[in-house]
Amino acid sequence: MAKKNEKIRKLDGIPDIRRYFYKNETPIYFISATNFNLLGADEWIKGFKYICYIECFDGLHPNVFSPKTEIPHDEFTGIEDINNYLLQHPEVQDYLKTRNKENLKSKAMFLMFDDKTEELAKKLGLEIMFPTAKMRNFMDNKVNTNRIAEKAGVPCVPYVLSKVKDYKHLRSVSKKLGNDLVIQTPFGDSGHTTFFISNEKEFKKYEEEIVKEKEVKIMKRINCRGSAIEACVTRHGTVVAPLMTELVGFKELTPYKGGWCGNEIYPDAFTPTIRKKAGEYAQLFGNQLRKEGYKGYFELDFLIDQDNGKIYLGELNPRVTGASSITNHAVFALADAPLFVFHILEWMDVDYTLNIEELNSRWAKQENIDGWSQIIIKHTKDTIEYVNEAPRSGIWRMFDNGHIQFDRMDTHRRAVENENEAFFLRITRKGDYLYEGADMGILVARGRMMTDDFKLTSRAKSWIKAIRNKYESTLIEDKTKKPELTGTLTK
Repeated sequence: MAKKNEKIRKLDGIPDIRRYFYKNETPIYFISATNFNLLGADEWIKGFKYICYIECFDGLHPNVFSPKTEIPHDEFTGIEDINNYLLQHPEVQDYLKTRNKENLKSKAMFLMFDDKTEELAKKLGLEIMFPTAKMRNFMDNKVNTNRIAEKAGVPCVPYVLSKVKDYKHLRSVSKKLGNDLVIQTPFGDSGHTTFFISNEKEFKKYEEEIVKEKEVKIMKRINCRGSAIEACVTRHGTVVAPLMTELVGFKELTPYKGGWCGNEIYPDAFTPTIRKKAGEYAQLFGNQLRKEGYKGYFELDFLIDQDNGKIYLGELNPRVTGASSITNHAVFALADAPLFVFHILEWMDVDYTLNIEELNSRWAKQENIDGWSQIIIKHTKDTIEYVNEAPRSGIWRMFDNGHIQFDRMDTHRRAVENENEAFFLRITRKGDYLYEGADMGILVARGRMMTDDFKLTSRAKSWIKAIRNKYESTLIEDKTKKPELTGTLTK
């Protein structure tokens, strides 16, 4: 056990940092609906545990704690509510007490949190390893993202920021952007608050949501491909991971046009010029975030214009994200340390040195990247269904006829040996309800799930169909039957 006021010597580079976390004594937690976003963190950090509302592994994951009893609570409206529920749950509180260490303050990461989470964490003696909810909320505002980008010198798709009173007013303020527009409200889940407007009929469909906002982002609609890049603001600069493709709006996966539904990471994704630009822009943006007082993990969506090859900033997520699982399991991360390690290090009260330039250069080399895909499978029908049977989390194998079979229980997605296997993380369980947009589960596979022209591969379609077929459900005729949470759990 660490003694009070014991001074840890300065960590010198990656080997020292890795060794430090393997010997860690501070209780560290990821508290969320599931452990999806930080899968594998427990293998890098001694004493790292997950506290989850949904038990994805049927009690078989050695480092997941999930309360066994349900206590009365208000209806969940988001992941913040789930986290606040967990922090107030007697079983969770008892679990935290049993793991407390004398003279060492326990620390926690959350996918999403608010000021109530901060109050509850403080009462329990937990330090939140993120900037304040107030700061994250400010950064998460899509309108503010553009302002930060302007300061950083990172280009955005041509846009205007304005309140919209009605369709006529919209056309007036967006005249320079052309006829085809994309409107985003300041906050919202992927695809839920992004509206594609070309005419008054389309505007009327979303008018209520648009006009109620004080300010929205109105963008020129471009012929673009989505991409994502994760990075981490540290005291020594911004660590930048490789650029990933994004799966967006596939009707086989999501009911939301423009809704994120997965990622791929693989060597030679995009052109060298685009990769270089994205890395430079991520560093510029991260350095500006640091000036704004932010530190830690963040993700940027970039839009690549197919007509002229230009790359634009789409949006910022000031947190770990749904893409984090892909970033943190690729070969470059395993060879050095996953991105979340550098995030957590910023909150560990220890001094360290790190050659950011050398690290970023190494991670940018294509030979240091292997190929992985993940797809988020949602319930796409406008129905409410009671789940009678659901597939287990673990490794599944596909046969030549397109059918799949559970092969073995594993919590490690790297245990996927070839392209006939995939790791499935179940979210919707037996006894849950399926509703439009509900996350059924996440499928992780080696290799690509999209073609070069950003269409789903036949392999992807076979896996999606096969996983859906493993769910057995009963249609609920009475649509007033409310599910626990109407929204995404993966972010």
